[in-house]
Amino acid sequence: MTPRGAEEFVALSDAAARAVAGPQSRHAALIEDAFSVLVETPGGGVRLRGDAKGRTGAKRAVNALAARADAGIEVVESDIRAAITAAKAGEPNPAGTPLPVGRRGAIAPKTPAQARYLEALASCELVFGVGPAGTGKTFLAVAYGAALLMKGEVDRLVVTRPAVEAGERLGFLPGDLNEKVDPYLAPIWEALSDIMGVEALRRRRERGEIEVAPIAFMRGRTLSHAFVILDEAQNTSRLQMKMVLTRLGEGSRMAVTGDPSQVDLPNAHDSGLFHAVSILENVKGVGVSRFQASDVVRHPMVERIVTAYEDAARKAAVP
Repeated sequence: MTPRGAEEFVALSDAAARAVAGPQSRHAALIEDAFSVLVETPGGGVRLRGDAKGRTGAKRAVNALAARADAGIEVVESDIRAAITAAKAGEPNPAGTPLPVGRRGAIAPKTPAQARYLEALASCELVFGVGPAGTGKTFLAVAYGAALLMKGEVDRLVVTRPAVEAGERLGFLPGDLNEKVDPYLAPIWEALSDIMGVEALRRRRERGEIEVAPIAFMRGRTLSHAFVILDEAQNTSRLQMKMVLTRLGEGSRMAVTGDPSQVDLPNAHDSGLFHAVSILENVKGVGVSRFQASDVVRHPMVERIVTAYEDAARKAAVP
């Protein structure tokens, strides 16, 4: 059924109009469904038809997407969903300087929470990114570290992640250190491959500029002039967390990412992430960025799954 109401034309550049329409007009269809409007691209912009409320929301989303496209940032379906969510909530367009490291264009925040996270990474020596899966906290930390490495502002990108399933006893697994650890670091390598390209990643790994360092092998080291990422931090113990945090040396910075709802330790209360955030949040040089289910930028089903689990947890907590 064609939406009734007044029409409004939004002038856009050709690149922005193509981004709003999307492949086979899929992006436009998402905007239409979200705001009950008709979106047409006659050339030179988009025409919105519907009631005043629907046009206002759709125009806000269209302008946000146009700004990304005009900045040379690739617009994909996750960007459409994020723009729709922000427009419905009346939130401003995510601000922040894009990271010029993506193979398909600069990487920019999709949500206000991601924008605040990138600001924290730029201004703090230690940043905790805490929230559910799919919010981009690990990908953006990797992108930020890769940008520092490629600009020569750090000498190394060091990634560590607890191997809870192996109890950190990696010596029983076959292969060298990288082969033992790589299965646990797969999400990191996927992000780096996407950001840098397979060949560039291989060369930097061979030169030691990108290093995998399981928590069990971090003890006793001082990491100078490096960007360090501790991923899946909810599965570190308090002692492990303290040990990793105190590895920072001169000219180094660290991002710690984790999802408090996915603790795989035998006792969830032993998580070093909870403890570290509670005692370090107000320490100078430390930033804490929190993400919610509404910040999920993966498949829309992920947000619904996260929300359902959060609702169940709240109900279980009520006596």
